[in-house]
Amino acid sequence: MLSKVHAAAKQINQIIVGKEHQVRQALVCLLAGGHLLIEDVPGVGKTTLAHALALSLGLQFNRVQFTSDLLPADVIGVSIFDRDTSGFVFHPGPIFTQVLLGDEINRATPKTQSALLEAMEERQVTSDGVTRDLPQPFFVIATQNPTHQIGTFQLPESQLDRFLMCLSLGYPDAAAERALLLGEDRRSMLKALKSAMQPEEMLAARAALGAIHTSEKLIDYVHALVLASRQNGLFQEGMSPRAAIALVQAARAWAALEGRNHVIPEDVQAVLIPVTAHRLRPLKSSSGSALASRDLVAQMMKSIAL
Repeated sequence: MLSKVHAAAKQINQIIVGKEHQVRQALVCLLAGGHLLIEDVPGVGKTTLAHALALSLGLQFNRVQFTSDLLPADVIGVSIFDRDTSGFVFHPGPIFTQVLLGDEINRATPKTQSALLEAMEERQVTSDGVTRDLPQPFFVIATQNPTHQIGTFQLPESQLDRFLMCLSLGYPDAAAERALLLGEDRRSMLKALKSAMQPEEMLAARAALGAIHTSEKLIDYVHALVLASRQNGLFQEGMSPRAAIALVQAARAWAALEGRNHVIPEDVQAVLIPVTAHRLRPLKSSSGSALASRDLVAQMMKSIAL
Protein backbone atom coordinates (compact mmCIF):
# COMPACT_ATOMS: atom_id res chain seq x y z
CA MET A 1 0.00 0.00 0.00
CA LEU A 2 2.72 2.45 0.99
CA SER A 3 4.45 1.98 -2.35
CA LYS A 4 1.35 3.50 -3.93
CA VAL A 5 1.56 6.48 -1.57
CA HIS A 6 5.14 6.98 -2.75
CA ALA A 7 3.94 6.74 -6.36
CA ALA A 8 1.34 9.42 -5.63
CA ALA A 9 4.05 11.64 -4.14
CA LYS A 10 6.21 11.20 -7.23
CA GLN A 11 3.57 12.40 -9.65
CA ILE A 12 2.46 15.26 -7.40
CA ASN A 13 6.07 16.46 -7.28
CA GLN A 14 6.03 16.72 -11.06
CA ILE A 15 3.28 19.33 -10.73
CA ILE A 16 4.28 21.07 -7.48
CA VAL A 17 7.94 21.60 -8.31
CA GLY A 18 10.55 21.97 -5.58
CA LYS A 19 8.19 21.25 -2.64
CA GLU A 20 8.95 17.58 -1.99
CA HIS A 21 8.97 18.01 1.80
CA GLN A 22 5.58 19.76 1.90
CA VAL A 23 4.07 17.17 -0.46
CA ARG A 24 5.30 14.39 1.84
CA GLN A 25 3.84 16.15 4.87
CA ALA A 26 0.49 16.54 3.08
CA LEU A 27 0.37 12.84 2.23
CA VAL A 28 1.28 11.99 5.83
CA CYS A 29 -1.66 14.13 7.00
CA LEU A 30 -4.16 12.32 4.79
CA LEU A 31 -2.64 8.92 5.52
CA ALA A 32 -3.12 9.64 9.22
CA GLY A 33 -6.79 10.38 8.58
CA GLY A 34 -6.53 14.10 9.26
CA HIS A 35 -7.68 17.28 7.59
CA LEU A 36 -5.20 19.59 5.90
CA LEU A 37 -4.96 23.39 5.98
CA ILE A 38 -2.66 25.09 3.46
CA GLU A 39 -1.88 28.68 4.42
CA ASP A 40 0.10 31.07 2.23
CA VAL A 41 -0.08 34.08 -0.02
CA PRO A 42 -2.09 33.76 -3.26
CA GLY A 43 -0.46 32.23 -6.30
CA VAL A 44 2.03 29.77 -4.82
CA GLY A 45 0.12 26.58 -5.68
CA LYS A 46 -2.17 25.91 -2.69
CA THR A 47 -5.23 24.99 -4.75
CA THR A 48 -3.14 23.08 -7.29
CA LEU A 49 -1.66 20.95 -4.50
CA ALA A 50 -5.12 20.20 -3.12
CA HIS A 51 -6.36 19.12 -6.57
CA ALA A 52 -3.27 16.99 -7.15
CA LEU A 53 -3.66 15.23 -3.79
CA ALA A 54 -7.30 14.29 -4.42
CA LEU A 55 -6.67 13.10 -7.97
CA SER A 56 -3.54 11.13 -7.11
CA LEU A 57 -5.27 9.30 -4.26
CA GLY A 58 -8.22 8.37 -6.46
CA LEU A 59 -10.75 10.13 -4.26
CA GLN A 60 -14.00 11.78 -5.29
CA PHE A 61 -13.82 15.46 -4.55
CA ASN A 62 -15.83 18.64 -4.67
CA ARG A 63 -14.59 22.20 -4.54
CA VAL A 64 -16.30 25.03 -2.71
CA GLN A 65 -15.10 28.58 -3.26
CA PHE A 66 -15.62 30.21 0.13
CA THR A 67 -16.90 33.79 -0.04
CA SER A 68 -18.43 36.21 2.43
CA ASP A 69 -21.98 35.47 1.18
CA LEU A 70 -21.67 31.67 1.34
CA LEU A 71 -24.26 30.08 3.64
CA PRO A 72 -23.99 26.83 5.67
CA ALA A 73 -26.72 25.28 3.50
CA ASP A 74 -24.54 25.92 0.43
CA VAL A 75 -22.03 23.46 1.92
CA ILE A 76 -24.18 20.95 3.81
CA GLY A 77 -27.30 20.88 1.66
CA VAL A 78 -30.89 21.94 1.99
CA SER A 79 -34.36 20.39 2.30
CA ILE A 80 -36.81 21.48 -0.41
CA PHE A 81 -40.56 20.85 -0.42
CA ASP A 82 -41.61 18.28 -3.02
CA ARG A 83 -45.20 18.67 -4.21
CA ASP A 84 -45.36 15.09 -5.51
CA THR A 85 -44.61 13.58 -2.11
CA SER A 86 -46.02 16.46 -0.05
CA GLY A 87 -42.87 16.42 2.01
CA PHE A 88 -39.40 17.86 2.24
CA VAL A 89 -36.59 16.15 0.31
CA PHE A 90 -32.98 16.66 1.35
CA HIS A 91 -30.62 17.71 -1.43
CA PRO A 92 -27.02 16.95 -0.35
CA GLY A 93 -24.48 19.71 -0.61
CA PRO A 94 -20.89 19.45 -1.86
CA ILE A 95 -19.72 18.21 1.56
CA PHE A 96 -21.00 14.73 0.63
CA THR A 97 -17.76 13.66 -1.01
CA GLN A 98 -14.47 12.04 -0.04
CA VAL A 99 -12.36 15.18 -0.39
CA LEU A 100 -13.89 18.61 0.14
CA LEU A 101 -11.64 21.36 -1.16
CA GLY A 102 -12.51 24.51 0.76
CA ASP A 103 -10.78 27.17 -1.29
CA GLU A 104 -9.92 30.36 0.62
CA ILE A 105 -11.86 29.09 3.63
CA ASN A 106 -11.16 32.20 5.70
CA ARG A 107 -13.06 34.43 3.27
CA ALA A 108 -16.33 32.95 4.58
CA THR A 109 -18.05 34.23 7.71
CA PRO A 110 -17.58 32.38 11.02
CA LYS A 111 -21.16 31.06 10.74
CA THR A 112 -20.34 29.25 7.50
CA GLN A 113 -16.95 28.09 8.78
CA SER A 114 -18.66 26.51 11.79
CA ALA A 115 -20.80 24.38 9.46
CA LEU A 116 -17.73 22.19 8.95
CA LEU A 117 -17.07 21.44 12.62
CA GLU A 118 -19.30 18.36 12.99
CA ALA A 119 -18.22 16.99 9.62
CA MET A 120 -14.51 17.33 10.40
CA GLU A 121 -14.73 15.74 13.84
CA GLU A 122 -17.45 13.11 13.48
CA ARG A 123 -17.57 12.51 9.71
CA GLN A 124 -21.29 13.28 9.68
CA VAL A 125 -23.61 16.25 9.27
CA THR A 126 -26.93 17.08 10.88
CA SER A 127 -29.60 18.97 8.97
CA ASP A 128 -33.24 19.43 9.99
CA GLY A 129 -32.65 17.14 12.96
CA VAL A 130 -31.45 14.25 10.78
CA THR A 131 -27.86 13.00 11.01
CA ARG A 132 -26.29 11.74 7.79
CA ASP A 133 -22.96 9.94 7.47
CA LEU A 134 -20.35 11.21 5.04
CA PRO A 135 -18.51 9.00 2.53
CA GLN A 136 -15.34 7.27 3.73
CA PRO A 137 -12.60 8.24 3.71
CA PHE A 138 -13.54 11.87 4.26
CA PHE A 139 -11.00 14.68 4.20
CA VAL A 140 -11.20 18.45 4.22
CA ILE A 141 -8.37 20.15 2.37
CA ALA A 142 -8.68 23.88 2.93
CA THR A 143 -6.62 26.79 1.67
CA GLN A 144 -6.45 30.15 3.34
CA ASN A 145 -4.78 33.47 2.72
CA PRO A 146 -2.85 35.29 5.45
CA THR A 147 -5.28 36.90 7.89
CA HIS A 148 -3.89 40.40 7.34
CA GLN A 149 -5.18 40.41 3.76
CA ILE A 150 -8.40 42.22 2.86
CA GLY A 151 -11.65 40.25 3.15
CA THR A 152 -10.49 37.49 5.47
CA PHE A 153 -11.99 36.19 8.72
CA GLN A 154 -9.78 34.52 11.30
CA LEU A 155 -10.62 30.83 11.79
CA PRO A 156 -11.82 30.05 15.33
CA GLU A 157 -9.52 27.98 17.55
CA SER A 158 -12.07 25.14 17.65
CA GLN A 159 -11.83 24.75 13.89
CA LEU A 160 -8.07 25.15 13.68
CA ASP A 161 -7.73 22.35 16.23
CA ARG A 162 -9.62 20.04 13.87
CA PHE A 163 -6.99 20.41 11.15
CA LEU A 164 -4.35 17.78 11.78
CA MET A 165 -1.73 19.76 9.84
CA CYS A 166 -1.17 23.24 8.47
CA LEU A 167 1.38 23.68 5.70
CA SER A 168 2.95 26.68 4.01
CA LEU A 169 4.39 26.27 0.52
CA GLY A 170 6.35 29.51 0.25
CA TYR A 171 7.88 30.89 -2.91
CA PRO A 172 9.76 28.36 -5.10
CA ASP A 173 13.53 28.55 -5.34
CA ALA A 174 15.12 29.89 -8.52
CA ALA A 175 15.53 26.50 -10.20
CA ALA A 176 11.97 25.40 -9.42
CA GLU A 177 10.49 28.69 -10.58
CA ARG A 178 12.44 28.51 -13.82
CA ALA A 179 11.09 24.98 -14.35
CA LEU A 180 7.57 26.30 -13.81
CA LEU A 181 8.08 29.06 -16.37
CA LEU A 182 9.52 26.72 -18.99
CA GLY A 183 7.23 23.77 -18.29
CA GLU A 184 3.73 22.70 -19.24
CA ASP A 185 0.68 24.50 -17.90
CA ARG A 186 -0.21 23.07 -14.47
CA ARG A 187 -3.94 22.90 -15.25
CA SER A 188 -3.22 20.70 -18.26
CA MET A 189 -1.01 18.47 -16.13
CA LEU A 190 -3.78 18.10 -13.56
CA LYS A 191 -6.22 16.93 -16.24
CA ALA A 192 -3.76 14.20 -17.26
CA LEU A 193 -3.14 13.07 -13.68
CA LYS A 194 -4.08 9.45 -12.93
CA SER A 195 -4.90 7.97 -9.55
CA ALA A 196 -2.07 6.05 -7.92
CA MET A 197 -4.35 4.25 -5.46
CA GLN A 198 -8.01 3.57 -4.67
CA PRO A 199 -10.11 4.72 -1.69
CA GLU A 200 -10.20 1.25 -0.12
CA GLU A 201 -6.40 1.12 -0.32
CA MET A 202 -6.20 4.43 1.52
CA LEU A 203 -8.48 3.06 4.24
CA ALA A 204 -6.33 -0.08 4.51
CA ALA A 205 -3.14 1.98 4.73
CA ARG A 206 -4.68 4.09 7.49
CA ALA A 207 -5.73 1.00 9.42
CA ALA A 208 -2.19 -0.38 9.15
CA LEU A 209 -0.83 2.58 11.13
CA GLY A 210 -2.20 0.95 14.27
CA ALA A 211 0.58 -1.63 14.00
CA ILE A 212 3.30 1.05 14.13
CA HIS A 213 4.84 0.72 17.61
CA THR A 214 5.26 3.69 19.94
CA SER A 215 7.42 2.99 23.00
CA GLU A 216 6.79 4.44 26.43
CA LYS A 217 9.91 6.59 26.09
CA LEU A 218 8.57 7.98 22.83
CA ILE A 219 5.26 8.82 24.50
CA ASP A 220 7.21 10.48 27.33
CA TYR A 221 8.95 12.65 24.73
CA VAL A 222 5.62 13.66 23.15
CA HIS A 223 4.16 14.40 26.59
CA ALA A 224 7.17 16.58 27.42
CA LEU A 225 6.51 18.61 24.28
CA VAL A 226 2.83 18.96 25.20
CA LEU A 227 3.63 20.12 28.74
CA ALA A 228 6.25 22.56 27.44
CA SER A 229 3.67 24.19 25.16
CA ARG A 230 1.46 24.78 28.20
CA GLN A 231 4.12 25.90 30.67
CA ASN A 232 6.94 27.67 28.82
CA GLY A 233 5.18 31.04 28.58
CA LEU A 234 5.53 31.28 24.79
CA PHE A 235 1.89 30.61 23.88
CA GLN A 236 -1.52 31.85 24.97
CA GLU A 237 -2.77 28.27 25.33
CA GLY A 238 -0.90 24.99 25.08
CA MET A 239 -1.58 21.91 22.99
CA SER A 240 -4.90 20.18 23.56
CA PRO A 241 -5.20 16.41 24.09
CA ARG A 242 -6.53 16.24 20.51
CA ALA A 243 -3.31 17.88 19.31
CA ALA A 244 -1.20 15.38 21.27
CA ILE A 245 -3.07 12.45 19.72
CA ALA A 246 -2.69 14.03 16.28
CA LEU A 247 1.06 14.39 16.84
CA VAL A 248 1.45 10.69 17.62
CA GLN A 249 -0.72 9.62 14.69
CA ALA A 250 1.17 11.85 12.25
CA ALA A 251 4.49 10.53 13.58
CA ARG A 252 3.25 6.98 12.96
CA ALA A 253 2.41 7.87 9.36
CA TRP A 254 5.83 9.49 8.87
CA ALA A 255 7.55 6.40 10.27
CA ALA A 256 5.52 4.16 7.94
CA LEU A 257 6.60 6.16 4.89
CA GLU A 258 10.18 5.83 6.11
CA GLY A 259 9.71 2.05 6.08
CA ARG A 260 9.84 1.54 9.85
CA ASN A 261 7.42 -0.36 12.09
CA HIS A 262 8.18 1.87 15.09
CA VAL A 263 8.28 5.60 15.80
CA ILE A 264 11.48 7.40 16.72
CA PRO A 265 11.85 10.98 18.05
CA GLU A 266 12.97 12.20 14.63
CA ASP A 267 9.55 11.20 13.26
CA VAL A 268 7.86 13.37 15.89
CA GLN A 269 10.20 16.26 15.06
CA ALA A 270 9.45 15.92 11.33
CA VAL A 271 5.74 16.58 11.88
CA LEU A 272 5.79 18.73 15.04
CA ILE A 273 5.63 22.15 13.39
CA PRO A 274 2.88 21.41 10.82
CA VAL A 275 0.82 19.60 13.49
CA THR A 276 1.09 22.20 16.25
CA ALA A 277 1.99 25.67 14.93
CA HIS A 278 -1.55 26.54 13.76
CA ARG A 279 -2.93 25.49 17.15
CA LEU A 280 -0.57 27.67 19.21
CA ARG A 281 -0.85 31.45 19.34
CA PRO A 282 2.20 33.39 20.51
CA LEU A 283 1.66 35.06 23.88
CA LYS A 284 2.85 38.42 22.54
CA SER A 285 0.83 38.35 19.31
CA SER A 286 -2.86 38.44 18.48
CA SER A 287 -2.29 36.90 15.06
CA GLY A 288 -3.92 33.54 14.41
CA SER A 289 -1.48 32.72 11.62
CA ALA A 290 0.54 29.52 11.88
CA LEU A 291 3.39 31.43 10.26
CA ALA A 292 3.82 33.45 13.46
CA SER A 293 4.18 30.36 15.66
CA ARG A 294 6.60 28.16 13.73
CA ASP A 295 9.79 29.70 15.03
CA LEU A 296 8.52 29.39 18.60
CA VAL A 297 7.61 25.73 18.09
CA ALA A 298 11.11 25.08 16.72
CA GLN A 299 12.54 26.86 19.77
CA MET A 300 10.40 24.71 22.07
CA MET A 301 11.52 21.53 20.29
CA LYS A 302 15.19 22.38 20.83
CA SER A 303 14.57 22.89 24.54
CA ILE A 304 13.32 19.32 25.10
CA ALA A 305 16.02 16.69 25.52
CA LEU A 306 15.62 13.42 23.63
